Amino acid sequence: MLKRSLILAAASVALLGTGLAVAPVAPAAAQSARSTWSIGPVVRGKNSSYRMPATMRDTARGAVFDFPYPSPAAGHVHYVTTATRSLAGAKRITMRYRIDAARGVRFVPEEDPQNTATLSLYFQRAGDRWTMRTPHHRWYAPNDKVIPLSRGTHEVSIDLDEEWIAMVGGTSYTLPDAFDRALERTAQVGFVFGSPALRGHGVYATGPARFTLLDFRIE
Repeated sequence: MLKRSLILAAASVALLGTGLAVAPVAPAAAQSARSTWSIGPVVRGKNSSYRMPATMRDTARGAVFDFPYPSPAAGHVHYVTTATRSLAGAKRITMRYRIDAARGVRFVPEEDPQNTATLSLYFQRAGDRWTMRTPHHRWYAPNDKVIPLSRGTHEVSIDLDEEWIAMVGGTSYTLPDAFDRALERTAQVGFVFGSPALRGHGVYATGPARFTLLDFRIE
């Protein structure tokens, strides 16, 4: 497989006002310098991230959003994604982020409130209809790379030959052809909020909390 790398981090071509950058890379893995982190997903005209803005906000430190609080009625965040080209030939995805919140602020899965609130890396094949007709278009981080939400700075790095989880069950090990097709035809990449069992089903906070994306790269 050809080596290609996509870097969204401090590099030679700065994104305007974001604190992120895109380094020169092979065309098949590059994004535009105006990449936008969308908050969703929008399915049949409705944004599942209730009462959230459509995109993250650019700051000098990186792209940010504020978690809704203090209850599901105030909103919840589900998927945060950006467009990308094919991941065929890529080796890993690495992400670094920071959560700022007062001590005692908790994060709660909107549909699984008795469980732990988590973040999971994710990518999505082009043509996903958000129905069971496209069951192998969304792929989520291996179980041991799902991160409980907590204050502070965190980093996760996942090789693309690890055991990624398919949306309706199965893994990249048990469904290798479907996984390879998803890599070849990737359209979106990012991270989702939910619980270990319900990866992208939404999270809210019990008090003010801010998420800052410090670095996101595909190598």
